[in-house]
Amino acid sequence: MERGSTKHGRQLDEALKHETAGLVSGGHATHAEEWRDPEPAGEDQAVTTALVGGTPAGLAPEEVEARSELARYLGLACFPGTAMLLLEAAASNSAPETILNQLRTLPTDAEFENVAEVWQGLGGGLEERT
Repeated sequence: MERGSTKHGRQLDEALKHETAGLVSGGHATHAEEWRDPEPAGEDQAVTTALVGGTPAGLAPEEVEARSELARYLGLACFPGTAMLLLEAAASNSAPETILNQLRTLPTDAEFENVAEVWQGLGGGLEERT
């Protein structure tokens, strides 16, 4: 029986989804072997660097990226933590000097429960939840 459809089945959809999951969520290839990396976009295909999911109310797109950059070097293990603990965690995760300098401006007597509180302590915007 011929269906006349050029679409592929669920198994191939899942395999393709798995192949590009790291690229979609991480923004870069995640394979150790270069030959496993997905092909880059062709010259006739648009390349986008827009944030997936949009920007939350209360934050500018630049703030979302800066807050994500900060979170990348902090990790979850340092929360709740003081400014000194956060600075040590970022330094041990090889954070760039710009991130370390930002963390040095945090009040030393405050304890932070999560990255959003650290971001607020640095003067960043507060994400508005609806």
